[in-house]
Amino acid sequence: MTDQIVSEVMQQMLPILDNSQLIQLKQTLENALQHFFVVDENKSEDEDNRILLEMFVSSKRIEGCSEKTLKYYQTTINAMLSFLGKGICHINTEDLRAYLIEYQRKNQSSRVTIDNIRRILSSFFSWLEDEDYIIKSPVRRIHKIKTASNVKETYSDEELELMRDNCSELRDLAMIELLASTGMRVGEMVLLNREDINFIERECVVFGKGNKERVVYFDARTKIHLQNYLDSRTDDNPALFVTLRAPHERIKIGGIEYRLRVMGRKMNISRVHPHKFRRTLATKAIDKGMPIEQLQRLLGHQRIDTTLMYAMVKQSNVKSAHRKYIG
Repeated sequence: MTDQIVSEVMQQMLPILDNSQLIQLKQTLENALQHFFVVDENKSEDEDNRILLEMFVSSKRIEGCSEKTLKYYQTTINAMLSFLGKGICHINTEDLRAYLIEYQRKNQSSRVTIDNIRRILSSFFSWLEDEDYIIKSPVRRIHKIKTASNVKETYSDEELELMRDNCSELRDLAMIELLASTGMRVGEMVLLNREDINFIERECVVFGKGNKERVVYFDARTKIHLQNYLDSRTDDNPALFVTLRAPHERIKIGGIEYRLRVMGRKMNISRVHPHKFRRTLATKAIDKGMPIEQLQRLLGHQRIDTTLMYAMVKQSNVKSAHRKYIG
């Protein structure tokens, strides 16, 4: 579109300017227009929005975001654009505030959810600003939404033992032990293959968010239960964990979540979920004095603030530390 504008201007100025002046005019136009997003009036605003959103998603893909994250970004931004019905270049701060208010009212969403949407929109419009498609991001004046700081639940030692004692399948016991001793994400666990497990060193390499590799470690009890489970298998599927029924396909995240929910209801344990094992490991590690930087590496967090959110220090330890250092 920029080349077309330059060409038309040059044609109109041919009778007026000489060759030297035309060359100078062309260079001036190209330099001036390269910093602007030129909208083709023959295209609809929806088409312009679609192109810009695709460009943003592509840039995030290059940065290493997972396909799941990219889909979340695209769905969130599309919902905002559909609601406002405006071209991206015409969206202002009040439009976005109105959208967030209406979204919260309609969906009864928590403040955490609304702030997540705000962060995604901020990332999108900041990218547009950096790429010179807009002059200023309309999200700049929408500040972080305050959220309540709730203490996240962890499993007690008794609950963990209760789950271990009531596992009717070797696979379920091996899954519980691996989640509890490594703190890996359930999405990381379902991707593991048998050959990924190093029983001698009691470790394995997992692929975390952004396809980043890290090593996680498991204890002797987990090693035994994993070996027992693998020895009981009769299939040749390379996956570490498979479905109980033939054809024994790689188990999915939803399958593990469902299995744990059923187990929790059976034993009257509240909110049994794979992520709770991760939070439990982090809390125990902090309580026992593990340096936060090492825990951060173990959990695969980019920012240490995230690690601190996972690790809930017990009040009894705070009291003991107060007596030791202050009282």
